[in-house]
This record gives sequence, C-alpha cells and structure tokens, in this order.
Amino acid sequence: MSEILTHVDAGVMTLTLNRVDKKNSLTAAMYAAMALAIHEASTNDEVRVLVIQGHETIFSAGNDIADFLNNPPATEDAPVFHFLRGISTLAKPVIAAVAGPAVGIGTTMLFHCDLVYAGDNAAFAMPFVNLGLVPEAGASLLAPKLMGYQRAAEVLLLGEPFKVEAAMEMGLVNRIVPPSEVNALAQQQARKLATKPLSSLIETKRLMRLGQASQVSKQMTEEASVFGRMLTEHAAREAFTAFMEKRKPDFSKV
Repeated sequence: MSEILTHVDAGVMTLTLNRVDKKNSLTAAMYAAMALAIHEASTNDEVRVLVIQGHETIFSAGNDIADFLNNPPATEDAPVFHFLRGISTLAKPVIAAVAGPAVGIGTTMLFHCDLVYAGDNAAFAMPFVNLGLVPEAGASLLAPKLMGYQRAAEVLLLGEPFKVEAAMEMGLVNRIVPPSEVNALAQQQARKLATKPLSSLIETKRLMRLGQASQVSKQMTEEASVFGRMLTEHAAREAFTAFMEKRKPDFSKV
C-alpha cells in the first residue's frame, strides 16, 4: 500500500500520510510523492483546496532517521526541498489536520498551511538543535514572526515539545477537537472553501503573504545551505549515532 495516499473529491485534494506503523516518519520517496501531488494540485483546475492529514494517533514523527542517513538532503534538489518549495508557494488554500505528535518537519510544514486543525492529543516539537542541525522550511523566520521571538527561541533552541494548547495560543492552530474528529473537520472546512470563488481565495492568500514570499524563499535557501553543512559535522554525527545506539548524545566536545 502507498505510504502517501492521494484523493480528489469535490474540489479537495487530500494527502494522507499512511505509514502509521512507522509513526508516519517521512522518507525521501514520500517527500517526492508529496511534491508531485502538490504540483498536481497547483496545475489541476479541478483542485481548489489541499488537505494534509495523518492518523488520529500520529501526524508525523518527522524524518525517518535510517532513510535520512542513507539519503541525506545534501543539496537543494533533494526531495524534501522540492516538497517544501511546493507547499510554501502553492497559491491555493492548504489545510492541515494534526492529531498526535508532529515532530520536526511535521511541525514546520504547518507554517505554510493556511488553516490548522488539531486533536487534543496533538503535540509539537522542532528538535533540530538537539540533532546538531538547524531549522528548515523557513521556520527560523516564520516561527519568530508567528510566536514572537522569545517563544520561538524557547521551542527552537531548547527543542522541547509543546502541547496543543500552547500551539493554539501561539497562533499555530486554529481549533482543537477530539482526535477522531480532526480529519472530518478539515474536510468540512475544505469543502466550504472549495465552494468559494477560486480567484478570490488565491488573491486573498497572495495579499496576506505579500512581501513574505521572497523572505521565505531566501530563508529556506540559507537554511538548506547551513543544514547541509552541519549534517556533515561532528555534532550531527554524534546525535544520529546516539539515536541509532539508543543512548544520550555527548556534545561536550562540540
């Protein structure tokens, strides 16, 4: 069965992360599939809204570490960056339905969604520093803008999880519902949007993001460059080795 399910109905394209047995951890192949689907959403006139959803117990644990180490995103041509450029530039509305943990890119992709609905079991984390890396997806720009600098510094520098109530207070989440209702709510809201004039939706989104698009693109390019460099340094190697060996990393010499 495909690890990324794609379905189009009533003007809504739904991307479902379908690797629940692996906590919806994302592989290069999954990023490539999502990037392709987003391109189709952009060019297909029958698609008016994009929904990204997971399972009621898990949104995404972030990158699949084994696949990540075997297929490191060393250049901007890596599938993950194709996905991020696609979701960050999609002109049509994007809705996320998040239940359970959303780790790493499971959180940072939400900065590019227009509406985010979350289960009361949702928890968010951006533990890039803990892996000897830096944020991606423009999060180093967008998190301070959305949350304020001090809150963004706390979640990015400490890399500790934060609960859904905090995410809603920060402005990352629109509404909290029981986990079993999250995907249905996202679909309901998507169908509302799909009945509205597409040109008005696109132009309204463009105007709200006017002036930010070039900043985000520039920030993502800088992040990717630093991310690629730090991926080869000792701190990241120690972090990933410790993860695979199921021990606490030792950063005393970095």
